[in-house]
Amino acid sequence: MTLEEKKQLLITACKVRIGIIESTYSASSGHPGGSLSAADFLTYLYFKELNIDPNNPAWSDRDRFVLSKGHAAPALYAVLAHRGFFPVKDLRTLRHTGSYLQGHPNMNETPGVDMSTGSLGQGVSAASGMALAAKYMHKDCRIYALLGDGEIQEGEVWEAFMFAHHYKLDNFCIAIDNNKLQIDGNIADVMSPYPIPDKLRAFGFAVREIDGHNFEQIESALNEARATKGVPFAIIMDTIKGKGVSYMENQASWHGKGPNDKEYEQAMDELKAKLSELEAM
Repeated sequence: MTLEEKKQLLITACKVRIGIIESTYSASSGHPGGSLSAADFLTYLYFKELNIDPNNPAWSDRDRFVLSKGHAAPALYAVLAHRGFFPVKDLRTLRHTGSYLQGHPNMNETPGVDMSTGSLGQGVSAASGMALAAKYMHKDCRIYALLGDGEIQEGEVWEAFMFAHHYKLDNFCIAIDNNKLQIDGNIADVMSPYPIPDKLRAFGFAVREIDGHNFEQIESALNEARATKGVPFAIIMDTIKGKGVSYMENQASWHGKGPNDKEYEQAMDELKAKLSELEAM
């Protein structure tokens, strides 16, 4: 990755974070914490990795992405908007009556959404099925899924992992957003999923652990995923819940609520200052 490419990714990720704050503020609800922690990975995925066409969202040979942690829809919507699937201004309609941007992704309403998600565990299960279907149809596309670390407390997740290994789905890459917090607090206290890498390896995955806010490491892991043959690939991302907004960082209380007027102003001031700094680089 060149310095200019990295700069553009950093700028885009900052704009995505602004979109997350705009949308959850406008909705007076939503899930900003886990959206902000996933913003960098989703930015890289949609602007560098995925073979997609915003002008033809239903293109049959496209790569697929499934947001298994569907409550992080504000991040997905912000990325899709900046990638050109729909107008950025529509982010302000999040969760409004009649809006196509509801609290969880809807593949029947929102351009660019490949699977309706929300019930934790079901997204990665659908994604593994997509990967098997692509194999049977001799499609060259790849399937990606993003899970939350709290989500992997669900048993259905591990059934999907077992399925992916059994069918040798080397066109399938999962990423786990390990921001260490869920709605009830620290995931290690609620129901520890640790050690995550060891468990994924036991289920037959090739595994890479990275800093989920480092674009070079994200790029390297995705390159390794594409080069891996015979087994599915897992990226375990060490992230910060609420990344980019000082008062939201590492706070479980920001799992599922929108900012008020004062909180919105502070978040926007911080993010716009960061954006100006990046653009001046």
